[in-house]
Amino acid sequence: MSDDEGLAPTMKKARVFYGSLEEKERERLSSEMVAGSDALKAGIKAGNINISSGETLEMEERVSERQQEVLAEFERRRRARQITVSTDDTEVKAGLRALGEPITLFGEGPADRRERLRSVLSIVGPDALKKSRKDEERVKRSHDECHQTWYHEGPASLKEARLWLARYSLPRAMRRLEDARAQKDVPGATRTIRQQELHKTLRNLNNFCSQIGDDRPISFCHFSPDSKMLATASWSGLCKLWSIPDCTLIRTLRGHSTNVGAIIFRPQAGVLLDKSEVSLASCAADGTVKLWNLESDEPVADIEGHSDRVSRVSWHPSGRFLGTTCYDNSWRLWDLEVQEEILHQEGHSTGVHDISFHPDGSLAATGGLDAFGRVWDLRTGRCVVFLEGHLKEIYSLHFNPNGHHLATGSGDNTCKVWELRNRKCLYTVPAHQNLLSTVRFQPTDGHFLLTGSYDNTAKVWSHPGWMPLKTLAGHEGKVMGIDVSPDGKLIATCSYDRTFKLWLSE
Repeated sequence: MSDDEGLAPTMKKARVFYGSLEEKERERLSSEMVAGSDALKAGIKAGNINISSGETLEMEERVSERQQEVLAEFERRRRARQITVSTDDTEVKAGLRALGEPITLFGEGPADRRERLRSVLSIVGPDALKKSRKDEERVKRSHDECHQTWYHEGPASLKEARLWLARYSLPRAMRRLEDARAQKDVPGATRTIRQQELHKTLRNLNNFCSQIGDDRPISFCHFSPDSKMLATASWSGLCKLWSIPDCTLIRTLRGHSTNVGAIIFRPQAGVLLDKSEVSLASCAADGTVKLWNLESDEPVADIEGHSDRVSRVSWHPSGRFLGTTCYDNSWRLWDLEVQEEILHQEGHSTGVHDISFHPDGSLAATGGLDAFGRVWDLRTGRCVVFLEGHLKEIYSLHFNPNGHHLATGSGDNTCKVWELRNRKCLYTVPAHQNLLSTVRFQPTDGHFLLTGSYDNTAKVWSHPGWMPLKTLAGHEGKVMGIDVSPDGKLIATCSYDRTFKLWLSE
C-alpha cells in the first residue's frame, strides 16, 4: 500500500459569494425565458404545438356547480331527517301510490320502503302528500255527488198523477192483505190438497194448438183480459189478433215498419172498454209506440219522444198510465188522460229492457242491460229496492199477485225470486241452458212460475218450492215470449221458428 492511498480525500471548499444574487438570478431567468420562447416558437412553427385562439376552460364554474350539487344533496338529506314518516307499512304504500311511485321494489323491505318515501318527500316537499290526499278526497267527493240521488221539481201533472196513484193503490193493497189473511185462515190440509191438484194439472200440460204466426220470428204474445184473444208481435212489423182457442186470425195490425218488441192488451179491454177505445199498445225497435183499438187495423195514436229502441211497453193496472222502456238508459210513464209524458226516469247505466207494474199499482220494477233491477215507488218517485245479484242482463220481470215476490229472468240462465219485504233474493232457480227471455207468474194466485228461454223450451215451476213441474218442449227455435191466460187455463208460447203454441191440461 502506497503512502497516497492512506491519505484522507480532500474536501471541496464551498464557494462563497459576497453581495446580492438578484442580478445573477434575473439574468439567468431572462436567458431561460428567451431560450424557452425560442423553443416554443420553433415547436409552433414545426406544428408540434397547437394553441387555441382565446378559448379557455372555466374551472371555477365547474367547481362551483359541483359544490352546489353537493350542498343541495346535504340540504336534501337534512330535510329528509326532519320529515316524519309513518311506521305503518300500509300507510307508507298508500303514500307512495299517492305520489305516483311504485309501492314496492324487488327485495325491498318495510324499512327500505319507508326510507324511499322519506327520500321522495324530501325532493317533492312534505306537503305533496297532503295535497295528493286532498285531491283524492275532492275527486271522491265529486264522484259521490255524481252518484247521489237528486231531485228536481216536476210538472203539476206529475203531482196530480202521484196523488191519484196513491188514492188508487192504497184500497187495492188493503183488499189484497184482507185476501191474504183469509187465505191464511184456510186449513193447511185444504191448501195442500189444492196445491197437489194444481201440480197434477200442470204436469199434464200438452200442446193443444200450434199455428204459424208470421213470415218472421214472433217476438211477443199476450192474452186479452177475457182470455178470448191472443195478440202476437213479429219482426216483420206486423201485429196480429187471434181468436182463442181455435187460433183463427181476427185482424192484422199494420203500422210498424221494423221489429216489434211487444204488444200488450189494456186492462179491461174487451170487457168493460168499448171496441172503439184504446185497447192495445205496441212498441218497435225504431223507437215508435202505437196505440190500437179493436175495430181498426190502423193505429189510433202514436206516442212520440223516444230517441232509441223501445223494447217493452206495459199498462198500469188502472189502464190510465202506460210505461215504456228505452235503450237510452231510461223508462217513461205516459198519462193517457192528459195525453202527455209525466215522468222520464233515469237510473240505469245502460239500456232498460223490461218493466212490470205491481198488482196494487203502487210500484214499478225495471230491469236493464246493466244486470241490475230497480223497484220504484210511483207515489214518491224514489227507488225503494235495488236488485243486485244477476251476472248478466235482466230481460224480464214480473210481480207475483201476492204483492211481495218479484221474479227476474236474466242472460245468466237463471231466474231469481226476490222478497220485497226484506229486500233480499229469496231463491235462485237454475232454470235453463240459455238466457231467459220471459218470466211469468200465474195471474190468479201466483201458485206457479213460468219461464221461457233461448234453449227452445219453456218450464213450469212450483211456487213456493221452486220444483220443476213440466217442460214445454216442441219449438224448433228460441222461445221469445210466454204468457198465461187470465183465467189460468191456457199457456201461450211464441218462438223464433215463426210459430206460437197453446198448452192446455188434459
